[in-house]
Amino acid sequence: MRPAAHDRFSADVQLTPGAVAAFAAGVGDTNPLHYDAMAAARSRFKRPIASGTHTSALLLGLTAKHFSSFGGMLGLSFWLNFRRAVFADERIFLEWLVIKVSQNAKLGGDIVELRGRVRGEDGQTAVGAKGTVLVTERPL
Repeated sequence: MRPAAHDRFSADVQLTPGAVAAFAAGVGDTNPLHYDAMAAARSRFKRPIASGTHTSALLLGLTAKHFSSFGGMLGLSFWLNFRRAVFADERIFLEWLVIKVSQNAKLGGDIVELRGRVRGEDGQTAVGAKGTVLVTERPL
């Protein structure tokens, strides 16, 4: 089986303040908006938010999970646009759409162009994304 244009794949994730704080600490993000409820209450957001690194990692990780079922997968490029904060206790929806698939003999697989997003509970896009991955029939 190979990826095809118009394929869609998605996941939903329930964030928790503990997981958001742990992720931020794990990547060295010391912004108190990710772990300090009092600091966040004084901010424009009024409550803790997830880091952009966290939401991006979830979205990009979904590509690896999905395309690894085809064989091998290697991310080639990703572009992200942060549109609104994601709250530390929010349920988010990760979505990707395959735009184009092109065979590449030199790389030994398919170049897959994607468009994706992270939607918040309100249905609004929090993170917009474009990506390009290499998908092969066998593990890399």
